[in-house]
Amino acid sequence: MSETRPITVFIADDHPILRIGLSMYLEKNERIRIVGEAENGFDAVRSISENPPDVVLMDIDMPGLSGIEAIRVLRKTLPHLTIIVLSTYTKKEYIQEAMSEGANGYVAKNTKIDELIKIISDFAEGRTCNSPYLLNLAVKWRQQGAAGELDGGHSLTKTEIRVLHNIAQGKTNNEIARTNFVSIETVKTHVQRIFKKLGVGNRMEAVALARDRHII
Repeated sequence: MSETRPITVFIADDHPILRIGLSMYLEKNERIRIVGEAENGFDAVRSISENPPDVVLMDIDMPGLSGIEAIRVLRKTLPHLTIIVLSTYTKKEYIQEAMSEGANGYVAKNTKIDELIKIISDFAEGRTCNSPYLLNLAVKWRQQGAAGELDGGHSLTKTEIRVLHNIAQGKTNNEIARTNFVSIETVKTHVQRIFKKLGVGNRMEAVALARDRHII
């Protein structure tokens, strides 16, 4: 990246005060320019796809389409896009799921602004990022995942396990979509991923195998 061109950043978060405050603080640095904001995953995907920034700061918990779902969609259409999760959730399962869907990094929202700027700059300019605020658990998990060493002996994400619970409850795809505030197509994708990962051909087999393995 040219040293004369600012790093373009897109912020996706459902809290307007956080978006406004973060934008103000980040743009105090002359190397960063905010090019867009979104309060939900649907708007984020649409805006980012139309005008891809250098870096996306993505919250996980957003209405409509979650940050995790947005990452999955964006990773398919913009494989080289840099996506950094900025979240209040720092538990292992959230980090695992975000990284499994293609996030480049995971940072807690209590990160100091100077450190966040450093992380953004390092990722945007292709440097190795060494920051105590970049949660290294994600890197460790990704290495384990490649070797098939996930807890429980499966590679299902948290979202897929939630959908599997819904299936076990006898819910239809439409009901699962309404329950999780996602589209019917998203649910169908989840179901197909669950079947593939578990090596089954239908819902009954998926539920039976998941219960046998104590996944649900």
